[in-house]
Parts: sequence; structure tokens; C-alpha cells
Amino acid sequence: MKHISFKNFVQNEASSGILLILAAIFAMIFQNGFLSGFYNSFLRINMGVVFGEFSLQKPFILWVNDGLMAVFFFLLGLELKREIVEGEMRNPAQIVLPIVGAVGGIVMPALVFYVFNHADAFALKGWAIPTATDTAFALGIIMILGKRVPASLKIFLVTLSIIDDVCAILIMAIFYSGHLSAMSFVVAGAATLGLLALNLAGVNKKACYVILGIILWVSVLKSGVHATLAGVVAAFFIPLKAKDGEGSMLKQIEHDLHGYVAFFVLPVFAFVNAGISLKGIGLEQIFHPVSLGVILGLFAGKQLGVFGFCFLAIKFKLAKLPKYCNLAQFYGLCLLTGIGFTMSLFINSLSYHDTYEFAYADKLAVLIASLISGVTGYAMLYWAGRHRIMKCVE
Repeated sequence: MKHISFKNFVQNEASSGILLILAAIFAMIFQNGFLSGFYNSFLRINMGVVFGEFSLQKPFILWVNDGLMAVFFFLLGLELKREIVEGEMRNPAQIVLPIVGAVGGIVMPALVFYVFNHADAFALKGWAIPTATDTAFALGIIMILGKRVPASLKIFLVTLSIIDDVCAILIMAIFYSGHLSAMSFVVAGAATLGLLALNLAGVNKKACYVILGIILWVSVLKSGVHATLAGVVAAFFIPLKAKDGEGSMLKQIEHDLHGYVAFFVLPVFAFVNAGISLKGIGLEQIFHPVSLGVILGLFAGKQLGVFGFCFLAIKFKLAKLPKYCNLAQFYGLCLLTGIGFTMSLFINSLSYHDTYEFAYADKLAVLIASLISGVTGYAMLYWAGRHRIMKCVE
């Protein structure tokens, strides 16, 4: 059984980033071309399962956002558990800087968004949109730069993204849950206890975990809490330690899922969510408080939060700068954290429930901020890496 090495992880994420860009471009072409009617009808095709009195029916776009994205969060949960038990996050000294950066990368963008939207209660629901980072895109840019970016910076970004994802999960659970159903919570609790029992008993049969995982997902979906959280909960009960003569179930599932998530789940999510109609969008929409909050929150808030908080932590000797990199390179990486794309679009769909209150300006703002952050981050890392190489040659 092969385990995903750090190099393979980065390469997969980088290739996925390129595919995400293509998916977003196709979505924009479909939405703004002669296929816009077909595209919108396709997203709203009602699909579901009916079994007796039980009914679970949703438009295709929600099956992607609630279903496929639960698989994505399940993979994140597996990676998080492995990192906590035997990875970088096992050593407290190694995660101080990423934790500080993640906190800054949430606090500052949220504050920027609040400044622009504090007078509008509905608009303020989107405060978490600029707090997210799309790791696949950021790693894609880093891979293009090659040896100009030290490996230590890549490790920092991956660790930061894991902590960032944990914070995103907590934000969704606390701030983006709907009306709660007590009965569904009881079923979800029973499924969780079942997963715990399987783990403690050392059961190594995937089918048992899959069945209980599906029950957990459906019950969480019906409970009013966002269904993607079921993926994270289920992941923590997948056995990590290998049994005699058998490989680690967690590592095997992680290996099997990684390509599926990177090359199918995330591109499909990008395709169904990035289709933004440009009809009627002008300066009024772009300079709307929500748009400004998202654009400046992602581009300015993220870099100020991550770089500023980390700089203070280094200054006060609470943490050290990643090995073999200078402040200019570190700042370039902080610029890349402003690429929100898929995660920001996902939180946007939770914030405004896919309404057209802002005429797609909120989604367009995510793309604008992600593009600016990506271009400036690439330019900064290219310049800093080239400058460092020239100094070494001299």
C-alpha cells in the first residue's frame, strides 16, 4: 500500500489547481455564452432518493455542495488526524508559526469585511468569505516557480492550510447552521457512537465505516448543521495504526481518495459554483460594500493578517522563520493566502444561500481577489527567489 509522500501531495494539489482554473473558465464561458440556459437548468435539475416516507431530494448544485464536498472534508479530516498523530502537527514547536498565521489570516480579513458591511445585517453574514485559502491554487503557483521556493515554505503553507481548514469547519458549525432537528441529532449521535465502537474494536472493514458514514451524513444533513461536517467527524474514527499483516486503513483511504478529490470533486465544485453572469455587472456592483469587503479582505486582510501576526511572533521569539527563506519570500507566500477561490465560494454559498441579492458581485469579488493575490504572490516570490539565487552566485 503506497502512502502519499509530501512531494506527491504537492504535485497532486498543483495539478488540481490548473484543472480548477480550467473548470472556472469553462463555467464563465457557459454562463455568459449561448449555453447559459442549459448551464443554469443543469445546475437546478432535481435529483434524490425516495424510500417509503423518507425523501432526500435536492438540485444538482446542492448535491455537489453538500455531498461531494463532504468527501473533500472527509479527506481533510484524514489528513488532519494523520498530521496530529504522526506528522508536523505532533511537534508543538513546528506549528506555532502556522497557528499564529492562521489566526491572523482569519481575524484581519473578517475585520476588513466588517468595516465595509457593519451597517447591513444581511451583507454581514458573509464575514467569513475572505477568511478562506484555496491550497490547490496556491500550491499550483508554487510548483510553477520550482526551486525558487524553498521546501520549508511549502511545508508551512500545507500546515497553515490544514489549520485554516479546521477553523473553516468550526466557523461553519457555529455560524452557518440552520434550524436544528433534535431527532436527526440523535441519529447522528448514534452513528458517531457506532463509528467509535468500530474503531475501539479494531474493525478493519471499510464497508462498516462506509455504511455508518452515510447514515451520519444523511442525519447531519437533516439536522440543520452543514452536511460537510459529517465528513470530518467520520474521518477521525478511521483507524490509523496498521493491524498485523495489514496496512493502515486511514493511509490507504487517503491515498485512494486524493486523486478523486483533486481531479474530480474540486473541479466539479468549481464548475458549478464559478459560473458568474457578467450581464449587468458594472462599477456599482464591483464597488458594492460586499465586493469591497471580499476583495480587500482577501487581498489586503489576508496578507496583513498572516504576515503581520507571523512577523510579530518571530520578532518576540515565539517562533522562527521557515528554514532557507528570507522575509521577502515569506511575504510572497502570504500574498498567495489571499487566493480564496473554491473555499471562499463555498462559504459564500452558505452565507447567502445562493441568492442573487448582490447580482453575482460577491462571487465575482472572490475571483478578482484570488486573481490579484495569485499574480502579486507569484511576482513577489519570483523576484525574491531570483534575488536570492543571484546573491548565492555572487
